[in-house]
Amino acid sequence: MIHVEELYKRYGDQQVLNGVTFDIRTGSVTTLMGLSGSGKSVLMRHMIGLEKPDRGAILVDGENIVGMKPKQLNRIRRRFGVLFQEGALFDSLSVRENVAFPIREHRNLSETTIQEIVVEKLTNVGMREHQEKFPAELSGGMRKRVGLARALALEPEIVFFDEPTTGLDPITKSAIYRLIEQTHSESSITYVLVSHDVQGVLEVSDEIMLLFDGRIAARGSPSEIRDSLDPAVKQFMTGSSDGPLSIE
Repeated sequence: MIHVEELYKRYGDQQVLNGVTFDIRTGSVTTLMGLSGSGKSVLMRHMIGLEKPDRGAILVDGENIVGMKPKQLNRIRRRFGVLFQEGALFDSLSVRENVAFPIREHRNLSETTIQEIVVEKLTNVGMREHQEKFPAELSGGMRKRVGLARALALEPEIVFFDEPTTGLDPITKSAIYRLIEQTHSESSITYVLVSHDVQGVLEVSDEIMLLFDGRIAARGSPSEIRDSLDPAVKQFMTGSSDGPLSIE
């Protein structure tokens, strides 16, 4: 579904992406992990066309989005759903209206049909009874659930999750990962997660990639990554302060 080829990106003196290359299989749950500041979110923003690389290619179902004109890029983006770190909900809109917003923007449907879709998506994430509330009235976990409902509202082919459990307590984190697993099992959507939550992604991912020094340093199934003998991978997965990885 996604092929990234020799992607480079520099900000001033900092080389963030240094020849990143990988594939994401259609229908898989793929997680990109790495230290804070390693470029995970930067890479995700490139994949959804919010940033342009210095060089390299990003193919979505065979189409290179790098260099696309806005109209072409918007056509590709309609195939995406995105759950940002804070949910990115509109504070002035109710839960119901937040989920309805992208449907109204991109699909020519009757209001009755729109509301049916909204109820379905909110039901799927356990938020139907809260549909008249506003974001300020919701907990962090509830906002994530609404954000996921909105990300799924247009029946996307790919959903990107940017740190989906940041700032949540362990119980709520577990609930969000169960929700990710559940919604994925009910569809053929490709899920791409950016996270440093080791335990959670081991449970839900089909493949994990570790980004170090601007490159994909390791990739494999959760068991392959967990059991890796590579010193950097072992250090990251155990959270040890001793090893080749250092925090600058």
